[in-house]
Amino acid sequence: MTSAPQTDAPPASRGIAAEHITGLILAGGRGSRMGGIDKGLQNFNGIPLAMHALLRLGMQVGEVMINANRNLAAYESFGAPVWPDGLADYAGPLAGFLTGLERCETPFMLTVPCDSPLFPLDLASRLAEALVASDADIAMVSAPEPSRNPGAPAMLRPQPVFCLLRATLLESLVRFTQGGGRKIDAWTASHRVALVPFDRPDDPPNAFANANTLAELQALERAR
Repeated sequence: MTSAPQTDAPPASRGIAAEHITGLILAGGRGSRMGGIDKGLQNFNGIPLAMHALLRLGMQVGEVMINANRNLAAYESFGAPVWPDGLADYAGPLAGFLTGLERCETPFMLTVPCDSPLFPLDLASRLAEALVASDADIAMVSAPEPSRNPGAPAMLRPQPVFCLLRATLLESLVRFTQGGGRKIDAWTASHRVALVPFDRPDDPPNAFANANTLAELQALERAR
């Protein structure tokens, strides 16, 4: 068996081809901690955050769509399908998951938030490998988070908005949200989850850093 040719972004992984994964960019939040502005349209190094996500995710999956609830024309100008939440009142990331799964035409869906512009180019491959190896329903990133105690080592923390999901989970998510459920952790806990550590020596420490405020966005630009 010959090995796959090397590219800037690795193929999805053993057992899951890139074309079998649909990427979903979550840009449907209120942006409350940014003063209510549309976070995905804020510039990071001169390019909107959501466009950064689209470019990085597009190299790893077969197709990409965007979940957004306002400024739809602006997001559509990026060249990807845009879908608003089906649930009312900015119901959170799970509403985006639901919107994506309802329109996902591939066996798997990979979700990323719009406000983490540096996520790894091997995100899909590592999550896919873990999902297959564990026969899991969901593969979820677990990334280092600095300790609040000076001198203490960073601790791995699950990042539930960075998930590779089986598309067959749609029915489960419909039942959960129809029952009033909105918490990602509560829903994922009812399924087989493979936590995938992104703490290799060559993993950038800020790969999953997110910009919740304009100050954090500016700090992330300076840290590159």
